[in-house]
Amino acid sequence: MTTDSTDGLVFLPLGGAGEIGMNLYAYGVDGKWLIVDFGISFGDETTPGVDVLLPDPVFLAERKKDVVGIVITHGHEDHLGAVQYLWPRLECPVYATPFTAAYLRLKLAETSFRDKIKLIEMPLGGRRGIGPFDVELVSMTHSIPEPNALAIRTRHGMVVHSGDWKLDPDPLVGEATAIDRLRALGEEGVLALVGDSTNALEPGSAGSEAGVETGLTELFATLENRIAVTCFSTNVARLHAIARAAHANGRHCALVGRSLWRIHQAASATGYMDPPEPFLTDNDIGYIPRDRIVLCCTGSQGEPRAALSRIAVDDHPAVALERGDAVVYSAREIPGNEKAIGRVQNALIRRGIRVITASDAPVHVSGHPARDELATLYQWLRPRIAIPMHGETRHLEAHAALARSCQVAEAVVPHDGTMIRIAPGPAEIVDHVPTGRLGLDGTRVVRIDDGALRGRHRIINNGAVVVTAVLNNRGELTDDAQIALLGYEETDELIDLEDDLLDSVQAAIDGLRDGARHDDHAVTEAARGAVRRTIRRWNGKKPVTHIHVVRV
Repeated sequence: MTTDSTDGLVFLPLGGAGEIGMNLYAYGVDGKWLIVDFGISFGDETTPGVDVLLPDPVFLAERKKDVVGIVITHGHEDHLGAVQYLWPRLECPVYATPFTAAYLRLKLAETSFRDKIKLIEMPLGGRRGIGPFDVELVSMTHSIPEPNALAIRTRHGMVVHSGDWKLDPDPLVGEATAIDRLRALGEEGVLALVGDSTNALEPGSAGSEAGVETGLTELFATLENRIAVTCFSTNVARLHAIARAAHANGRHCALVGRSLWRIHQAASATGYMDPPEPFLTDNDIGYIPRDRIVLCCTGSQGEPRAALSRIAVDDHPAVALERGDAVVYSAREIPGNEKAIGRVQNALIRRGIRVITASDAPVHVSGHPARDELATLYQWLRPRIAIPMHGETRHLEAHAALARSCQVAEAVVPHDGTMIRIAPGPAEIVDHVPTGRLGLDGTRVVRIDDGALRGRHRIINNGAVVVTAVLNNRGELTDDAQIALLGYEETDELIDLEDDLLDSVQAAIDGLRDGARHDDHAVTEAARGAVRRTIRRWNGKKPVTHIHVVRV
């Protein structure tokens, strides 16, 4: 077996296996590679200055002449968000259904390669050959229009890649799950199911969007003042539910946040946007009585630049909430975002604003299958092999155990970079390939483990000291060195520390031999050592230290 998959059918996750988000999966056969999804995740306190995280596609980029295409299962950021940043590393066709393609075009409009990328629309239920792969779209239900499972046929057999899904008999927007088609695939013969594991620990079923609309309608009837609701912007069904619940209570609905309007544009262009009345903009809100408006806001995950985060600290240019108003969280917490969400909720509560979550009222259902739904899918497809994906390790292991309980003969738990041979022979891990994370640092894509980010972590934890020393032609300080302390509290003790640092730098330079005083490197290292020793005595830490030597 080689890493170019010339001897069989292999599955290779480069993101999304062992984590939630950043999905990037590849299937290899006959020396060719088919990519399924290319998504992002979001930064946190461990990635200072980096808001967007991306999977590293280096393994595929090195083989881009053999990459036959990217198929996007649906339009969530964790499944397509990396295309706008990393497509030039692969330069292959991208396949998507009409809604997903419309949304992706809006994102690509901001790129320099928007006219170069070949974006091919596939109809719902469509089927086409892509290199040695025969790919069929199978309509599922999820928290966005047009989610798809993929039936990927190869000369070695058929793999079903589930995408994100659940069983929702009343999805409000879009097609219901193509149950008959899934059963037909099971009759045809499924070699392996590569499946969503997000809710593999949850009993029962996820629930229906129709139930959320009922819950929101009943909740709004109990609230007297201004209402704000936050949800995932791509959940078009939820936008409809919020708008209908508002309308049923004599309220108008406004969209607050750029990504909500972007989704509105894509959904309108593809026939998925039909609220009971047009959405208002944030500029309209001030003209509507407080008890006659519902604000639909971005920021359900505590994103610092999102609308709700700014509203929470009274920093939004057009929208304000007051004591007695309510904020409804119609979304789940993505693991890792708990602290950010908590900060926003605490800021709201401190201002006397009521916070309502799914623990308080039926205002959210998951878009992912719980255990009963997973078992049902296994009954329909009857695969020989189960390969869990889209989840943390605990979710993957729970999914694998459930598959075995459903009489699936083989279950292999992957992690990013593990190459699994699906056929021929028994399913097994046969290789490990380079993988990792990239980050969007401003407008640049960088490796998360690069020196700049390591330096930021050191500054956050230990502070920084910058010393400028001006020396004359005898190698003597012309005046006291200039010292800047970054990340230190302004106190009387800090003045004493600065004096100690000045004395230590002076002593270190005075202690050099005459020849060394004319050596910039020697002066720099002597001053650096003096600064670090002084800081270590003062607070026990090792700051980032920069010494600038200027000669006159």
